[in-house]
Amino acid sequence: MTKESIIEQINFLRKEKNAIILAHYYQEAEIQDVADFVGDSLALAQWAAKTTADIIVLCGVHFMGETAKILSPGKRVFIPDLKAGCSLADSCPAPEFKKFIAEHPGHTVISYVNTTAAVKALTDIVVTSTNARQIVESLPQDEKIIFGPDKNLGDYINKLTGRNMLLWDGVCHVHAQFSLERILALKKEYPDALLLAHPECPKYLLEIADHVGSTSSILKYATNSAQKQFIVATEAGILHQMQKENPDKLFIPAPPEDATCACNECFYMKMNTLEKLYLCLKNEQPEIFVEEQVRVKAVKSIERMLEISERYGL
Repeated sequence: MTKESIIEQINFLRKEKNAIILAHYYQEAEIQDVADFVGDSLALAQWAAKTTADIIVLCGVHFMGETAKILSPGKRVFIPDLKAGCSLADSCPAPEFKKFIAEHPGHTVISYVNTTAAVKALTDIVVTSTNARQIVESLPQDEKIIFGPDKNLGDYINKLTGRNMLLWDGVCHVHAQFSLERILALKKEYPDALLLAHPECPKYLLEIADHVGSTSSILKYATNSAQKQFIVATEAGILHQMQKENPDKLFIPAPPEDATCACNECFYMKMNTLEKLYLCLKNEQPEIFVEEQVRVKAVKSIERMLEISERYGL
């Protein structure tokens, strides 16, 4: 099948089956272009919670599909490739996290959305990079907090809020491997370019960034800025939307340590393809399932996040 015929079939199937296609900014450009909605983790969760579609196809990684299922248990949720995982979620196995919590009683548990349903079930409040600061600041200043699994994001939020949250030792393999040396070389080559960085990046990179924020925040900042050149330190998939919304601006992907690569991509995110999306809609598989007892516990932490996010207009 040609690309055009695959897109035609996707459009036919989603209408026939009353399906909605949600895609993360890190997906391939052609998937972003065919999706009903493209956004970051918070936006995808908000859409999953309010959609009237019978079927949700989540073009992202496994934890995102689980989040959609947790919020919409009466709907069928699919993901184009079930093997599309997340290094950050994998860094925080639920049994080990449960033990960590037990070793530090009296703490409110805040977990990044990049976690499994089982970890969310152990959590008091879920956060994303968009709302983490506001959610932490909504709690009393003296409240003891466990934050997991991303230590870079947790350390950044500690710095912004003056907190001393206890951090789980996890990182995102994409954001952890940016090369400071190669980024500094790019800044010399493009002296007018602003450096935009995701808070999952290491501290040494965040300290030299002109703007630190979630994928949606980075996109908004670049769109509103009068500057014309940007070095972007997050997964390279976001550059597609940035270029679409700002065709007159130059976006340069920040390079990883690997000298053979010019940009930094998430292998798991790129496992989803246009053809897999078509087959997913056609065959209604692979499907995401979450055990009900896990879902009931996990949904409370996500709903609390959505409630606080709505309060702050996020």
